[in-house]
Amino acid sequence: MNKALFLFLVLTIIVSCKSKKEKPIIETYGKTNEVSVIIDDQLWNGEVGDSIRNKFASPVLGLPQEEPIFSLNQYPVKLLEGYMSNSRNIIVVKKEAKSQFRIEKNEYANPQIVVHISGETVQQILDTIQKNDVQIINKIKDSEIKVFQEKIKHDSLFDTKDITDKFNIKLNIPVKYKRVMHGKKFIWLKKEITSGNLSLVFYQIPLTSVKDNSNSIKRITHIRDSIGRIYIHGAVPRTRMITEPAFAPYLSKTSIFNRETLETKGNWELLNDFMGGPFINYTIFDRVNNRILVIEGFCYAPSKQKRELMFELEAIIKSVQFLKKKQNGKKHRMANKAI
Repeated sequence: MNKALFLFLVLTIIVSCKSKKEKPIIETYGKTNEVSVIIDDQLWNGEVGDSIRNKFASPVLGLPQEEPIFSLNQYPVKLLEGYMSNSRNIIVVKKEAKSQFRIEKNEYANPQIVVHISGETVQQILDTIQKNDVQIINKIKDSEIKVFQEKIKHDSLFDTKDITDKFNIKLNIPVKYKRVMHGKKFIWLKKEITSGNLSLVFYQIPLTSVKDNSNSIKRITHIRDSIGRIYIHGAVPRTRMITEPAFAPYLSKTSIFNRETLETKGNWELLNDFMGGPFINYTIFDRVNNRILVIEGFCYAPSKQKRELMFELEAIIKSVQFLKKKQNGKKHRMANKAI
């Protein structure tokens, strides 16, 4: 083999190996809960656009004012090949011969969710959106929560030793949250913001306190009002936090750290005062430890939009991890007086 041929083969092998390597990771950009909708104007200004707005920009449940689930920004399809491929959340809608629905993770950049919807007719596209809207919302929302949780990990964190000691859990909480009250099985953290604050509360109750049935919402409301009576008071005498009676809370089922969970969204107010705002309550059935752990977030921000504030609280709560029982640890005492 002559020298020129040998060098050619070596260079060919090097180039081939490089081509097999993964492409460089491109970081995505975008505001929290923002979605780029890649769709041509003709579809966006018709029934398809109306359906997309109705599904993905519908009001968030449990907020006192209407705010959309996602902030939608529309761009023509030709821009997908340009800078729009770096968006963190993308929904691509096309009218073409091939009918499809698929959700890709990190297709153009990282972290990223890309939803592809296409159909030969407008009705096919509408049917696909109708059939898969809940799945799309959940995928994008779960991705946004993970992005926020990763961001928290790289910030200064609150020392959660007290929370771990009381509840045998750990979670990531930004250092701006400060402990304002604690009991034997109760902790209240608060973060001050401009013209308001965010709060996280932790407490546990007996496993039999709430059952997953038609009476669940009534029991959860009664328990959180009891907690408000005992622990959460305003600056004015004889004020305490209650569930706002004028609006029924929303109840849904979910799972946190592989534990059955009831998610309750609604509004709170201070009895005998004028303060109020939204709350999100997670009633976690921790059967391993024979208890229910309740983690709730609520905010007071009268002059602000509240979607992102409540999203922050939700993301923090969903970072919770349940630790293994200590072999020589004593059983948790239940906050019976709260119910």
